[in-house]
Amino acid sequence: MTVMGTEDLNTVGMLADYVKRQRAGDKVYFVVNRHVNPSNICAISCRFCAFGVTKKSANAYELSHEQILSMLNDDIREVHIVGGLHPDWGFQEYLDIIKLVKDNFPQTHVKAFTAVEIDWFTELTGKDITWVLETLRENGVDALTGGGAEILHPDVRRKICAPKTVATRWEEIHRIAHSIGIPTNATILYGHIEEPFHVVDHLDRLRNVEDASPGFFAFIPVLFQPENTGMKKDVKFFAGSYDLKVHALARLYLDNFPHIKSYWITLGEKMAQVALHYGCSDADGTIMREKIIHDAGAPSELGHTRDFMV
Repeated sequence: MTVMGTEDLNTVGMLADYVKRQRAGDKVYFVVNRHVNPSNICAISCRFCAFGVTKKSANAYELSHEQILSMLNDDIREVHIVGGLHPDWGFQEYLDIIKLVKDNFPQTHVKAFTAVEIDWFTELTGKDITWVLETLRENGVDALTGGGAEILHPDVRRKICAPKTVATRWEEIHRIAHSIGIPTNATILYGHIEEPFHVVDHLDRLRNVEDASPGFFAFIPVLFQPENTGMKKDVKFFAGSYDLKVHALARLYLDNFPHIKSYWITLGEKMAQVALHYGCSDADGTIMREKIIHDAGAPSELGHTRDFMV
C-alpha cells in the first residue's frame, strides 16, 4: 500500500529495477509470437469485455482450420490461443485446433487457454481439472496463458465479470496445472474501478499460489481499455504514474515470479519502454495481430516485427 500511495516514483522505480536486475541482469526478453483467437462467440457476457459476442451478432466469427494455418509460419516460436466459450463447440473442437497447430508446426510452443476456458472444458466433459489439463497436454498444449484473472478480489470481480470463473477456482486450476508440470502465466486487469488494496490482494493471492505450487513464469499487468465495453462510464482516471506503480509493486511483491511483463499492447509502445525500468524483464512479443484488447480500443499497433522489438 505504501508503494501505491507514494509520490516518490523515482525511488519506487529504482527499487523495482534493482530487484529486476538481481533476477535477470540487464536483459529483457521477448518472443516471436502470434495470437490466434478461434472464435469470439461466447456463452457468457462480462461488462469489461468488448471481444465476446452472441451467435446472432453481426460481428460473430469462427476461424476455419485453413484460416488458422494461414496465420502461422515457421518463424513463429510461440502461438497464443484464447477465445470465447463457444456454446456449440465440444471439447474435441478445441483439441482439434491444438493438434492442427502442433502437427503442422511441431517446433512451436503452444500457450493456450485461460483458467476460465479450462473451467468451461470441465463442464463440457464432466471431467475434473486434472483430466482436462492432461488431455490438453497430450494433444500439444505446452503452457496456459494466464488470462481470466482480471481482479481476483470478489467485490470487484462481481461488478466486472460476474458470470466468470470465481477467483478460488481460477487459483485452483493454476495450482493443479503447476503440480502436473504445466507452466502458466498470471494477469491482472487494472485501471478501471479497483482500489489500490484490490491490487495488493490480487498480488498476495498469486504469491500464495506460487508458494504452494510453483509454476508461474510471468506476471502480466493488463491496462483496461474501456471503449466498446459496458464499463466505459464507470472508469476512474488513473495517471501514468499508476501504471508504473502497478508494475513496480508487482516486481517488489512477487518475489517468487521470474518475470514481470511490460505489455505494450495496452500500455502503448512508449510507456512499455519506461516500464522496463520499473521492474519488467519481459516485453511479450511480436504478437502479429492482437484482437481482444484492440476490440476494446487499444491505440497500440496490432503487432510488430522482430526488428522493431529489438
